[in-house]
Amino acid sequence: MLTVLTPGPFATIQDGGRTGWASIGVPCSGAADRSSADLANRLVGNRPDAAVVEVTAGGLRLRAERSVLVAVTGAPVPLSADGRAVPVNAPVSLPGGSVLALGVPSAGLRTYVAVRGGVDVPAVLGSRSTDTLSGLGPAPLAAGDRLPVGRLAGEEPVVDVAAVRPPAADPVLRVLPGPRRSWLVPEAWTALTTQPWTVTADSDRVGLRLSGPRLERAREDELPSEGLVPGAIQVPPDGAPVLFLADHPVTGGYPVLAVVTTADVSAAAQLRPGDGVRFRPAVKGS
Repeated sequence: MLTVLTPGPFATIQDGGRTGWASIGVPCSGAADRSSADLANRLVGNRPDAAVVEVTAGGLRLRAERSVLVAVTGAPVPLSADGRAVPVNAPVSLPGGSVLALGVPSAGLRTYVAVRGGVDVPAVLGSRSTDTLSGLGPAPLAAGDRLPVGRLAGEEPVVDVAAVRPPAADPVLRVLPGPRRSWLVPEAWTALTTQPWTVTADSDRVGLRLSGPRLERAREDELPSEGLVPGAIQVPPDGAPVLFLADHPVTGGYPVLAVVTTADVSAAAQLRPGDGVRFRPAVKGS
């Protein structure tokens, strides 16, 4: 059992998400930075479907009610156990009664805490993920919450520490042409892939709103709602693109100019308001 002493600005339970329900309007959700969540589970020897804690902007404090093995990955934070510094991206043994404390990330936004066995909150439609758009899954963490530890552990971990680069200061995300690129003027694609963009404060797990040159429409008629995927860059009438993340809606009616490659969506999830980002066309093998 883990007890939440302080949740920080925003912390949720996440796993691989609710796959297979989009046809009835249920988003996938799941960890925004899937790569970091997967690494956290591997470091403690969990099965891939084990749930972790996703921490936004640090500040989480957890007390272990019994001896547990944990790992912290994602946005790098000062990390301590009972006031003693411990490493990120490495398995850490916590005796019963110990307090794990996360500071504020030096870069990036989202940090992940895995416990061997996984966080065993009730599943909803096959997932333990908190979905901020639909409201499915457990509520965001609050002080006093008690998190049971499950049995989704596999082989004992054998890695002492994982070599992980911190989030890039000026990331460049690879994009593919979207299905409705022709609904915008040709200059819109050029602007997206050559100009700098800034993440605005109006951003969350649903998506990142970007500030930069206005992307002009080539057509003014209405587009029927179509399916969306993580990484889709949709352009509303105001010309300010939105890059969708884990809690994106399953459909949208604005044209999708581009789609961030699956491999780069995790990097997008680490962007915070005020960060700069660039896009470049993906090429075969990149």
